Amino acid sequence: MGYKQCLDKYINATNTHNFEIVKQLLHPDAVFWFSNKSCTTINEIQNYFENAWEVIKEEVYSAFNVHWLAADEKTATCIYTYHYEGYYDGKFVSGSGRATNVFIKENEYEWKLIHEHLSSLS
Repeated sequence: MGYKQCLDKYINATNTHNFEIVKQLLHPDAVFWFSNKSCTTINEIQNYFENAWEVIKEEVYSAFNVHWLAADEKTATCIYTYHYEGYYDGKFVSGSGRATNVFIKENEYEWKLIHEHLSSLS
């Protein structure tokens, strides 16, 4: 799997709403920065994801306008516009923001997400 496929795999894993699948794609030292919280352990990241899936039911997460800023044989960084949609209190909601993802090559065949930063578009 090349670095460009790792983002697609991560997005697909996120949409399973099963953190065990997402966790397989995360580096053990992953750090996630959300607009309202920083998560510096896998347990914190898991809690954040699972809470988000509980709040926004049937959430679908997607990435648009992906731009790979830098990539070499061991690291790859991309920026993109993220979009989510789902149901909050039974009502359809959607939104967008900016994302930065940093991947590192863990071994000859495997890329892992080590950093994600999500923020609003403003």
